[in-house]
Amino acid sequence: MTKPKVAFICVHNSCRSQIAEALGKALASDVFESYSAGTETRPQINQDAVRLMKALYGIDMEQTQYSKLISDIPEPDIAISMGCNVGCPFIGRPFDDNWGLEDPTGKSDEEFKKVIDEIRLRIMELKQRLGKNMEA
Repeated sequence: MTKPKVAFICVHNSCRSQIAEALGKALASDVFESYSAGTETRPQINQDAVRLMKALYGIDMEQTQYSKLISDIPEPDIAISMGCNVGCPFIGRPFDDNWGLEDPTGKSDEEFKKVIDEIRLRIMELKQRLGKNMEA
């Protein structure tokens, strides 16, 4: 059985969705494939996110990831919006879930760490839920 493809989507694909892709690959690759994308791209991933993910998890997002458009990734089985506080991007289909996360860009390391931890918790919940579906 093939693993479901999960896409984490936000407008710029430079911070929250990149964190979710990295944590999904690190923590749940045995259950689902993780991708991130946006309706716009940025020349580089948010440097605070890169720095904190290296410090907290030893993950260097700049080595394995880059800002992508929705058309640059495989069609997802599950599409998750990271938070529509700016306005949800249109991806050609409804989102399966909206995690409603505030964008920590420009905020303190503590605010960033809260968002990173919330993403980690949600990745683990998704892994558990999808893992149960695979067993059924």
